[in-house]
Amino acid sequence: MRLGKVFVLDHPLIQHKLTFIRDKQTGTKEFRELVNEVATLMAFEITRDMPLREVEVETPITTAKCRVLAGKKLGLIPILRAGLGMVEGIIKLIPTAKVGHIGLYRDPETLQPVHYYAKLPSDIAERELIVIDPMLATGGSASAAVQLLKDRGARNLKLMCLIAAPEGVKRIQEDHPELSIYVAAVDERLNEHSYIVPGLGDAGDRLFGTK
Repeated sequence: MRLGKVFVLDHPLIQHKLTFIRDKQTGTKEFRELVNEVATLMAFEITRDMPLREVEVETPITTAKCRVLAGKKLGLIPILRAGLGMVEGIIKLIPTAKVGHIGLYRDPETLQPVHYYAKLPSDIAERELIVIDPMLATGGSASAAVQLLKDRGARNLKLMCLIAAPEGVKRIQEDHPELSIYVAAVDERLNEHSYIVPGLGDAGDRLFGTK
């Protein structure tokens, strides 16, 4: 079995924008725009291994052998609701990707993720899927989403987050050791309320202006 890796995307533009995403003074509009911009930048890296094939095109001067994507199908699977905030930034770069949605919430008694919604492309077994959630905190929701996709036939998955806690990374590596994780930063730890420290607060609330 191929083991996954943790890729921390430390490009200067990503790190610059992440600073303002973290800042509590950043308002909803700017926060949303920055998250989308970082998602676009991260998508460049997460799609680095997409296969190419050679084609011949006619330029205004002569013919040229060039390369295009080799038809590999992509699917974006945001975890509701915060994952929605990163989708538009990726779609700008990959407009042909199909988008599915998974809804999960944490049971207040058991603290375990509960699945309440899933709408997925019908051909997920044939697609490379990118599971999207801005925050990888305990890792419970992301792990449950990945398992749901596997149970429905998905075979090729990656996980994309803005910020991760070491506890969340560890959970994913234990539950899904083959999964590659792409993040802009791995922070210090979780606090007693399972918020990432220093983190950026509640990504969903900041994206949608709720409390």
